Amino acid sequence: MLSLPSYVLISPARDEAQFIDLTMKSMVAQTVLPLKWVIVSDGSTDGTDEIVERYTKDHSWIELVRSPERQQRHFAGKAYAFNTGYARVANLDYGIIGNLDADTSFEPDHLAFLLNKFAENPKLGVAGTAYRDFLRGPQYDYRFANAEDVPGVCQLFRRECFEEIGGYVPVKGGNLDTIACMSARMKGWQTQTFTDKMLVHHRESGRAQAGLLTARFRRGAKAYAVGNHPAWELLRAAYQMTKKPFVIGGLAAMSGYAWSFMRRRERAVSPELAAFHRREQMLRLRQLLVGRWISERKTS
Repeated sequence: MLSLPSYVLISPARDEAQFIDLTMKSMVAQTVLPLKWVIVSDGSTDGTDEIVERYTKDHSWIELVRSPERQQRHFAGKAYAFNTGYARVANLDYGIIGNLDADTSFEPDHLAFLLNKFAENPKLGVAGTAYRDFLRGPQYDYRFANAEDVPGVCQLFRRECFEEIGGYVPVKGGNLDTIACMSARMKGWQTQTFTDKMLVHHRESGRAQAGLLTARFRRGAKAYAVGNHPAWELLRAAYQMTKKPFVIGGLAAMSGYAWSFMRRRERAVSPELAAFHRREQMLRLRQLLVGRWISERKTS
């Protein structure tokens, strides 16, 4: 039987009173508990702190850290909040560190499942599972999505990998999780989303402050920010046109990418990382096209 690595978790939480109790219940029920779970209340004013405090009384491994309220809400704030929690675990002897969104729920063996994956594969640097939005169902169809990009809702890192990539990059536009995975792979680590487990994300992804079309537009802008290849983005937009809202959803995403391209918006990643990312995408695209050609030859 494999010896599982010890782990710590950090959860940036901003006004999560509606859902955080589900996350707390899921964590205290885990078959393998963390050395420390730091919940960083990032200026919450809705009762989030009070819910967490109820659990800290009975579970010494849960710690609440309060940050002052911020006037602006952006994704860089998540990185700053995470780093506040990161400082609280600096002196602990752990092998795995993870981000856990405070609006999720999952089965009691969820973390043990992921820890086993790290124990089995010493080259695994970043791992997580598939997830579904509570209202919309599975977020990605992994026949088409890249299973090497680990969703940030629950993203675990081998400690050496996290330190080597410099942790989360505080980017206002988002894509912290994608940038982390790209950076890890460029450093030679493996990254993997395991689809035989799934957690539930109770706040619909990408729509905390935006309507669906605005969220798609922003998704396209974020794709430009991390260096997505234009050909890749065209194909992704075409695929999204086949999903609700039909046609206009894909057009909104492509518009966000094109708008950023025409304005020459600053990239969120280094030229080296953007070039690495594009090479990965073109390799995947060639593999996809060759695989389809072989399949058509077999059926003809």
